Amino acid sequence: MNIVVPMAGMGKRLRPHTLTTPKPLIPIAGRPIVHWLVHDIVEVCEEKVENIGFVIGPNFGKQVEAQLLNIAKELGAQGHIFYQEEALGTAHAIYCAEPLLNDKVIVAFADTLFKAQFKLDAGKDAIIWVQKVADPSAFGVVKLNEEDQIVDFVEKPKEFVSDLAIIGIYYFKNGKALNQEIKNLIDQDIKDSGEYQLTRVLKTLQQKGTGFYPGRVEEWLDCGNKIATVETHRIYLEFIKHLPLESSSSNKDNTVIIPPVYIGENVNIKNSVVGPYVSIGDNTEVSESRIQNSIIQKDNIIKNANLANSMLGNFVTFEGRATDLSVGDYNTILNGG
Repeated sequence: MNIVVPMAGMGKRLRPHTLTTPKPLIPIAGRPIVHWLVHDIVEVCEEKVENIGFVIGPNFGKQVEAQLLNIAKELGAQGHIFYQEEALGTAHAIYCAEPLLNDKVIVAFADTLFKAQFKLDAGKDAIIWVQKVADPSAFGVVKLNEEDQIVDFVEKPKEFVSDLAIIGIYYFKNGKALNQEIKNLIDQDIKDSGEYQLTRVLKTLQQKGTGFYPGRVEEWLDCGNKIATVETHRIYLEFIKHLPLESSSSNKDNTVIIPPVYIGENVNIKNSVVGPYVSIGDNTEVSESRIQNSIIQKDNIIKNANLANSMLGNFVTFEGRATDLSVGDYNTILNGG
């Protein structure tokens, strides 16, 4: 079993954080978004995942590449880095990882998280992760027949077709067939809205006999922008609150922690109330502050702050008052200004 993770996008809706950190590497509860994504896919697989390929932009840098390879290693797989030089569509992004499209493969676009109770039935031809949504007109959806088999894929239907939205994770039993259909699409230069789209490949595979089935998830969590990411962080901390979340090297002096809270290595918190639903990254100093429902990344200094529903990047110095912040890396904010 292989996993391919296309993640070459710029993450513009999550700026300023993605100016210095690719969106899938923004931390949720102490781990990058992409780590939790791949971790949860491995959890639903009954077969061993041998290879994990990350499709990134050419300018992500060696530090990002090393971090991604380490994520694969932590999950017991061999990591691979592939490059998408141009944003030419979802099918093209997958094709960049062609060496891994040779057997059973899961494709997971790295801007979403999920929770599922099912185990992947690797004997089926293909499975598409879906969730029931209130407004299907905003999503690509699948239409089912009476045998619970997918019979159609419809992008942002104007009239009701189905309320099962595609969340961006796909399993293919025959990776070689997927690879060949994408190659055909690119060789024949068949584009939709100027890009090579996966939806067209799915329809072609289906016409040639591939059976598609839904994999229903309990939670589908978006990390598209700051508001969505903070909310996803809150829900995900609920998922993992049974795990040890406070580092033994952290220090708390005259401080109240309201769980669930993640506290990283060498964090010092003094005269503060932290939680619920807070993550504080490594080497951060917090004093005389009240923080709730927020993501604080690494190497920050926070003093006299009142933070809620906020995201702070790395190497931020913040002193003052605020209620709702989104601050990128290497910023200094004094007196809330």
